[in-house]
Amino acid sequence: MILAAIDIGSNAARLLINEASVYTDGSVDFTKLNLLRIPLRLGFDVFDKGAISEEKRRKLLNTIKTYKLLMEIYGVQGLKACATSAMRDAVNGQEVLEEIKRETGVTINIITGQEEANIIYETHIAENLNAEKSYMYIDVGGGSTEITLFSNNKVVFKESFNIGTIRLLHDKVTEEQWEHMKWFIKTNVKDYQPIEAIGSGGNINKIFSISKRKEGKPLPLELLKDYYKELSYNTVEERKHIYHLRSDRADVIVPALHIYTSVMRWADAEEIYVPKIGLADGLVKMLYKEMTT
Repeated sequence: MILAAIDIGSNAARLLINEASVYTDGSVDFTKLNLLRIPLRLGFDVFDKGAISEEKRRKLLNTIKTYKLLMEIYGVQGLKACATSAMRDAVNGQEVLEEIKRETGVTINIITGQEEANIIYETHIAENLNAEKSYMYIDVGGGSTEITLFSNNKVVFKESFNIGTIRLLHDKVTEEQWEHMKWFIKTNVKDYQPIEAIGSGGNINKIFSISKRKEGKPLPLELLKDYYKELSYNTVEERKHIYHLRSDRADVIVPALHIYTSVMRWADAEEIYVPKIGLADGLVKMLYKEMTT
């Protein structure tokens, strides 16, 4: 079964096409056939002006048209599409998605921060790890950060905070918001130590790639702090040159590291696993479940 997910984030729009294979023992494998990412940067409009501009609106529509053609070529049998923080905040968000539906037939749902945390949890990474430890999912996006704590084979909490990389770049995060996230994490993790973090999002994946760590090995918090200091000292142009970063990664990677290191410090998490999962992976798994039950 070939399934697809579209994730319209504050920084980029992603299309993930997976093949779901079922084995005789009932297990299911998801094989990635294609992952396409277009850096639309909707948050740059929304977090400054409150709406999606005509230019970004046109680019988003063309992106979805392109994704639809690709899905037809791959023979996609099911699609789940959602939009997150930027579209939640945009006064014309629903109107833009209605236009896309009319022009392409693709339905994109705006999801809440809580729903976003639920979808990321659908990847079920923590369930395959050491049951004696607690695991904290940290998903950092352009507009928000979703955090889920998993302990003793159950979810302790799922929470979304309006603190994201593009909001930080545009100085749209208040001291009160930082303090609230700090208070929430410290208050709710103290009975679940020791905690290890699980990171998702393009920025932590890039840091993992730069680190040249072996697949499955965690990144220490101290290493993330070192990268934060090192990257902060460089200009965006220098980051692009030294670390071979795209323009739309070179500017957001520093605020992303600021969020990851802050959350890990508050949770007393000394390491972070980077399994290369994201919202689109969770969407595909949710879709599979819906289509087979």
